[in-house]
Amino acid sequence: LLETEDIAETITAMREGVLADIFRRYVPPESVEEQWDLAGLEKELASLLRLELPILEWFKNEPTLGDEAILQRIADLAAEQYAAKVELVGAEPFRQFERNVMLQILDTHWREHLAALDALRQGIHLRGYAQKNPKQEYKREAFELFERLLDSVRGEVVRLLVTVQVRAEEVEETAPHAEVHNVQYQHADFDAAHEEAVPAETDAAPRPLHAGPRVGRNDPCPCGSGKKYKQCHGK
Repeated sequence: LLETEDIAETITAMREGVLADIFRRYVPPESVEEQWDLAGLEKELASLLRLELPILEWFKNEPTLGDEAILQRIADLAAEQYAAKVELVGAEPFRQFERNVMLQILDTHWREHLAALDALRQGIHLRGYAQKNPKQEYKREAFELFERLLDSVRGEVVRLLVTVQVRAEEVEETAPHAEVHNVQYQHADFDAAHEEAVPAETDAAPRPLHAGPRVGRNDPCPCGSGKKYKQCHGK
């Protein structure tokens, strides 16, 4: 994650993985078209990732469109929207923002993971009463906890980065490639997808999340939402 290319590739892989997971919940692998829930898929992408895509219309206009083709089209359009956001701010500052988002989310979930492992360790001896090997059960359940950790980190990182809104102001119309002097960042509360987010302004570039000092529960959230930490990323 220390190199710009690495963070960009990591975010792309995360985004594509999350999109594939969502897609396959509504369009199961090796299923027939009668089993597809494209309307539900549209609503899920719109509410979770703010991706307003006319998937039902695609299928009506192109009846031979297969599930893999639909998934690829969704991934391509999501990538285009994300690339436009990066271009508006600039690759380097946005990469820094992505890096700090990942570090903060990973830090939060890693502490929760360690607490879960500690709780598992304290109660694992009870598996012996069920005629199970506590050592083997601990390995199995710890691995499952780690997999859930990775899924949680990936999902939250993608949701925040895909839904964050970047607004540029005071850009000269005569210079389409001029530097953006004023940028606003805005992201939605994931527990209330339709709640209006509070914008945060910066003078030159997007203000990144800081993964260094510990943030108090009642302090403003470092993401710039305007909410207290406990009501935003502190959840």
